[in-house]
Amino acid sequence: MVDAVSVRRSAVLGWMLALLVIALFTRLGFWQVARMHEKQAMLDAAHAVVQQRHALPLSAAADVPRSRDYDWSAGSGRFAALPPVLLDNQSHDERAGVRAYRVFLPVDAAPLLVELGWLPLAGDRHMPPVPRPDASMRIAGLLAPPPSAGIATPIVQPQADGTLLTIALDLPLLRKALALPALAPRVLKLDPAIPLGYARDLDVLPNTLPPERHLGYAVQWFGLALAVLVTALVLTFRKPRR
Repeated sequence: MVDAVSVRRSAVLGWMLALLVIALFTRLGFWQVARMHEKQAMLDAAHAVVQQRHALPLSAAADVPRSRDYDWSAGSGRFAALPPVLLDNQSHDERAGVRAYRVFLPVDAAPLLVELGWLPLAGDRHMPPVPRPDASMRIAGLLAPPPSAGIATPIVQPQADGTLLTIALDLPLLRKALALPALAPRVLKLDPAIPLGYARDLDVLPNTLPPERHLGYAVQWFGLALAVLVTALVLTFRKPRR
């Protein structure tokens, strides 16, 4: 009698644990599906804007209600005499490097960060120079939210030459480091057709997982949940050996 009670108790505890693990894996699977749809929506929105290229003034970068949206924008101004911002841990063609940004001062609009492109890093991690274009010019490109920081803790590290090195474009930190409280919440991804800057494109998901990778991870999590369920059923209904 005692053995039967112990067996039932073990079975109940085993199923409770199995259901808890199944629920966790299923939740992770649905989270990956949600991330897939979120990133696909971002790609679709950016693609539509790039295809239409209906140019808004650069003042649109400071439009807070649209700080998570995409717009094509163009305008005139000059680059500020401020240090460049280098975003670390950025790969291109399987090479390590940084993405270079500089503050642009539009005519009659708030300053904004302009992405000039990707630069490689040497083995000693000596930061590449990013000369400032000193003439007034007209620029155009895709207004986009700053790249996601992920789980990284934002930090801004001033270099010996004044360059600001960071692992995430945290706008509040950069406003403080650059002494620009009015820095716009969106950055401008410079049109690759403009003969300025370095290797670049209009990809809104650089150095991050594309939608299909999230779908792959979702399938893996759902598969693990199914495997746990099958294992629990087999252990429950198998015939005990004599």
